[in-house]
Amino acid sequence: MKIFYFTATGNSMAVAKQFEGELFSIPQVMKDGGKEYTDEAIGIVFPVYANQPPKMVQEFLEKVNLKADYYFAIATYGMMSGNPFKYVQRKAKEHGYQFDYTRTLLMVDNFLDNFDMKAEISKIEKKNIQGNLNTIKKEISNRKKEEMHAGFVTNTVTKMCEPLFKKMVNGRTPEKFIVNEACIQCGICSKVCPAGNISVNDRVIFSQKCEGCYACIHACPKNAIHLKKEKSNARWRNPEVTVNDIIYSNCQI
Repeated sequence: MKIFYFTATGNSMAVAKQFEGELFSIPQVMKDGGKEYTDEAIGIVFPVYANQPPKMVQEFLEKVNLKADYYFAIATYGMMSGNPFKYVQRKAKEHGYQFDYTRTLLMVDNFLDNFDMKAEISKIEKKNIQGNLNTIKKEISNRKKEEMHAGFVTNTVTKMCEPLFKKMVNGRTPEKFIVNEACIQCGICSKVCPAGNISVNDRVIFSQKCEGCYACIHACPKNAIHLKKEKSNARWRNPEVTVNDIIYSNCQI
């Protein structure tokens, strides 16, 4: 089994690690130019950004050929998932296959524009994350074939969120970020960035390739990186994942 994942604060990587399979970081696959991958079963795990897969996940599905007898996709989210598989299935069908099994998994929302991280973390126990994931793992192990149902309202909301997704991707200009005097130029922000959007010399410099994932903000050991408008200065990293895990997954240097 091969499992491809995209992660910023560790949620999707923590999910991918629970499957007995060979793990591939999507940013690293894209860094290498992409190619064809074949296995009996192939899965992807990714976070939901404004009801869509991250831009890099969409590019991955466009450029990489996947060949398997069984395909599955898991989308992690924190408040509302919409129908992210609409885009996943569209790209898969362009390559001549479709995902047999699709599921969303409610986890922790780290979108600092809208959510207070302390409040989000306090909700973890009620979300029954591991219990729900165990059900997903069992169904995949049994090769269950079932697409997540998305009704009219869900699809409508997903469509309405498209402008927000574009704003997330295209609106994360350097001016959106603040780096305060606590910064020690350690370079961790540049190493966890999946897009290679950050460089560090005598200061932190943001470019125009931001994915809107906020890995840089949440991984900063000095809490020195902030958005101009954020709901909280608290930060999050999945406890099953280390900063070095995220660096290994995302570093483009």
